[in-house]
Amino acid sequence: MARMYRVFAFWTGLFALLAYIGHMPSMSLLFFAQTAVFLALSYLNLSEKGYIYIFAGYLVLFFVGFTYYTTFIM
Repeated sequence: MARMYRVFAFWTGLFALLAYIGHMPSMSLLFFAQTAVFLALSYLNLSEKGYIYIFAGYLVLFFVGFTYYTTFIM
């Protein structure tokens, strides 16, 4: 499961680089932060259950934030 978090870090890092190249600094910083968090979590060697709980919490925060943004800001 720790390897999967490294895969997440790889893809978020790639998206961050693409956003930086595309002149989107706020998106780039957000994805660089996610990359750092995923990479740090991947080296904690937690149990599989712990990784699943962390990912579930991440998804809940994302969906709540995205829903708020699309409803009230856009």
